[in-house]
Amino acid sequence: MTTRGYSPTSTVPADAPRGSYDAPAATAPLSATVTVPGSKSLTNRELILAALADGPSRIQAPLHSADSHRMGDALRALGVTVARVPGDSPFGDDVEITPPKHLTGGCEIDSGQAGTVMRFVAPLLGLADGDVHMTADENALHRPMGAMIKAMRDLGVDIDDGGHWSLPFTVHGRGHIRGGELEIDASESSQFVSGLLLAAPRFDVGLHLKHTGKTLPSIPHIEMTVESLAHRGVHVERPSAHEWVVPATTPRAKTIAIEPDLSNAAPFLAAAMVAGGSVTIPGWPAHSTQPGGHLTDILSLVGGRVTRRGGAVTVTAGKRIHGVDLDLAAVSELTPTLVGLAAFADSPSSFTGIGHIRRHETDRIAALVSNLRALGCGAEELPDGIRVIPAPLHGGEWKAHHDHRIATTGALMGLAVDGVVIDDIGTTAKTMPQFAALWQRMLAAE
Repeated sequence: MTTRGYSPTSTVPADAPRGSYDAPAATAPLSATVTVPGSKSLTNRELILAALADGPSRIQAPLHSADSHRMGDALRALGVTVARVPGDSPFGDDVEITPPKHLTGGCEIDSGQAGTVMRFVAPLLGLADGDVHMTADENALHRPMGAMIKAMRDLGVDIDDGGHWSLPFTVHGRGHIRGGELEIDASESSQFVSGLLLAAPRFDVGLHLKHTGKTLPSIPHIEMTVESLAHRGVHVERPSAHEWVVPATTPRAKTIAIEPDLSNAAPFLAAAMVAGGSVTIPGWPAHSTQPGGHLTDILSLVGGRVTRRGGAVTVTAGKRIHGVDLDLAAVSELTPTLVGLAAFADSPSSFTGIGHIRRHETDRIAALVSNLRALGCGAEELPDGIRVIPAPLHGGEWKAHHDHRIATTGALMGLAVDGVVIDDIGTTAKTMPQFAALWQRMLAAE
């Protein structure tokens, strides 16, 4: 069978728009079915687990995007074979992963903009034989890594970070990590917990991990990690809500099918509420640990009519969009889309519990506030969130700030506001290279 390397060269379709993008307006109520690519969160977790498994694995319908290609390249640098093979997904090939006998160092890993690469690959570096230098795009070096660096040092991993507690750093791998009991403050990102849990089965004695911080964001993503481990025969015990015990074992090689990315479905479903009409997403799982799975409840609360039929979810516009006060701590990645909806609501909205999104690809709270104000909407930064005060809107520049979710929110705004120009639509390639094409296709189905 012919295979191809899993490489970033094929991340963006040749005809995908880049740079400035005139957000298209909806000229009639929508009536569209939009199939979205696979989940980034699940794809990158399965890539990690497959690299640590007891034999070759296959990932069906994975996401092919900048973040997932960075993950593939990181694992290949460590000696893992990651290759594309023909599959049935309309969005690209399946991926086969063959782990080596031992992870190897003597390499550099560039995580680009991908937080999952930074936080999921870092614990693997102590399992590698030799030195590994890890870095990221210059505008991503600010992303929190201090908690992970401290955790790895507490586990006995030798890390040289120049005293900055951030990327870039070099890990002097010894081929194993003992493991044992570990405390961590993961208040800045649940990815610290997930990264350690994913690597923990290959620690000498497993891992007993306790979160000691006051808050823990995005808990569904940790549940996703625990469920992914269980699918490969690694059963994590939960003595308490913020405590995990992972046994020392080897994850099983498996064939895993990736669910559609429900968070990437958010702007399309929200589009029905802004433009009128309805949008359907097929392949919606009956059960999912993805934060986007909560969209059905949230969009109903905001005024949409949500129906399920034949494995598909349809959102139909209601008479109006309602202002809401929501704690989004568990589903913070939905914030940009929900903030965009709130700009068209019948009353002000407040979204809280999301202070940690200030340190994502950008300060998402500041970016959303400045963009909304540029279009005439009232918006205020809160200590741990954002308040949106609807007002008459006008066109203007919508700055993506190197953030895929900020960019897609600009497209949502443009459905009902003439003259919205997104300064860099190409940033959507981070998790959905096909975004602009799917958006145009949705509008063409009016």
